[in-house]
Amino acid sequence: MRIIKMLLLNLVVAFTMFSQITIENFLTSDARKAMDYITEDYIRANVQFLSHDLLEGRGTGSKGELLAATYIATQFKLMGLEPGGDDGSYFQKVPLSGITTFPDEEMIVKGKGKTIRFKYYDEFIAVSGVKKDFVSIKDAEIVFVGYGIVAPEQNWDDYKGVDVSGKILLMLNDDPPATPDEPNLFGGKARTYYGRWTYKYEIAAKKGALGAIIIHTTPSAGYGWNVVQSSWSGEEFELANDTEPKVLLKGWLTEDATRRMLALVGKNLDELVKIAQTRQFKPVDLGLKLSLNMRVKFREITSQNVIGILRGGDEKLKDEFVVITSHHDHLGIGKPVNGDSIYNGALDNASGVSAMLAIAKAFSELKVKPRRSVMFIALTAEEAGLLGSRYFAQNPTVPPVKIVANLNVDGINIWGRTRDVILIGMEKSTLGEIINEIANKYQGRYAKPDQFPELGLFYRSDQFNFAKVGIPAVFFDNGVEYVDKPEDYGKKVVEEYIAKNYHQPSDEYNDSWVLDGAVEDAKLVFMTVYYLANSDAKPEWKPDSEFRLIREQMMK
Repeated sequence: MRIIKMLLLNLVVAFTMFSQITIENFLTSDARKAMDYITEDYIRANVQFLSHDLLEGRGTGSKGELLAATYIATQFKLMGLEPGGDDGSYFQKVPLSGITTFPDEEMIVKGKGKTIRFKYYDEFIAVSGVKKDFVSIKDAEIVFVGYGIVAPEQNWDDYKGVDVSGKILLMLNDDPPATPDEPNLFGGKARTYYGRWTYKYEIAAKKGALGAIIIHTTPSAGYGWNVVQSSWSGEEFELANDTEPKVLLKGWLTEDATRRMLALVGKNLDELVKIAQTRQFKPVDLGLKLSLNMRVKFREITSQNVIGILRGGDEKLKDEFVVITSHHDHLGIGKPVNGDSIYNGALDNASGVSAMLAIAKAFSELKVKPRRSVMFIALTAEEAGLLGSRYFAQNPTVPPVKIVANLNVDGINIWGRTRDVILIGMEKSTLGEIINEIANKYQGRYAKPDQFPELGLFYRSDQFNFAKVGIPAVFFDNGVEYVDKPEDYGKKVVEEYIAKNYHQPSDEYNDSWVLDGAVEDAKLVFMTVYYLANSDAKPEWKPDSEFRLIREQMMK
């Protein structure tokens, strides 16, 4: 009887507190104890396994990725999380089409009676956008379309009604730069979705183009040509049920190769870039013709998102969800670099999944469950174009209107504690304010918006697909103000990682990783989710967010 009375008293206390929850009082002793399960050792051990050579880089649809997914599902089961996938399982099946392209070793371009040949891999990358055994492009006209953008809200149209059907479109990476007169044009310094390669291929297909080639420069891409090589030279994927129009050729061309190609017909890249940065720009027929053959192998496969649910304790709110996501795939086995062909993806993103598992473990140890349910999703095919999250958004296992927020973890801090935390998309919703207040009160830290806005990170990870269907979402990234380190230390380590290890076999686990900052960040994610799962108030999009109207329509 005494035990029953104590349990009832705990429930009364919990109910009283949660009915008046604020950031000042939401963190119970129960939650504080649960956070003790978020440890360096727990995160480290999971990273070591998930990025081990045994998993062969967790390539989409591979045995290694299935092994990773099975391991994650097993951990969810051991924690007592409910299965949230198909047919009472932890797996949501994601049907994919895999396309492997074998282009000619040379791409031939002709102009003004002259011919130039570009070498595959070193100078150009070519991927088939269609599932055909053989794709042949013969003397297709090349048209320069500037940034290849149609943005009515910006009064911007690079096509100007010109018929580009059947043409190869040459286009700039990124989006147009801001000007003194329009400092916020296309997000100012920040990259918008219009600057992403995904958009550029999509709009080219909608315009009926035969293909699209993006000019690569390190500043415009945010990474070197080596990342294009590693990311685009293996098997590419799309959702099996995708009915959107496709171009035959999705290509990349180095800056140097582009300059030499344009010189063939007396054109100058710098001059073309200059005119492309104005609203008056019109497509330029370059007088060039391109020929390329591609052999293609394609297959239909099934990958999987892994979903576990901690069921909420409030009868009215347990059917609402706070969703934590992290992608479990990487690039698999690819072209050897310094004799190593396994792209382990330790930081990207065995580390993020390991942090999510630590957070899930902490939630599973709560004595009093939160009012709302918490959903943990390890997503597939992020590296293939955010396909796992796209599939979930199109085929949600719970109604999107019932999802309060999405918090995405893609990489963790491996360089030590920071005074700040970076929130990609902080300015788009009230999630930024909520997280900043929690970080300030309970960790003496503060949140800041994206410090590398030119990389367009909000549109490059899985939270984007949740945002596209109206769900307030944010991406937790590393802080840059490292404790007891020089002011520029954070910027330097990120730039060094991108230059040397991003999407390379060298992204491997190392015992030298300093994970006290990762633990602090993971605890901040835990506290944020715990608050959102218990608070009466819900996060909202800011009035100027491009996703606000979608959410408002959903809530009607």
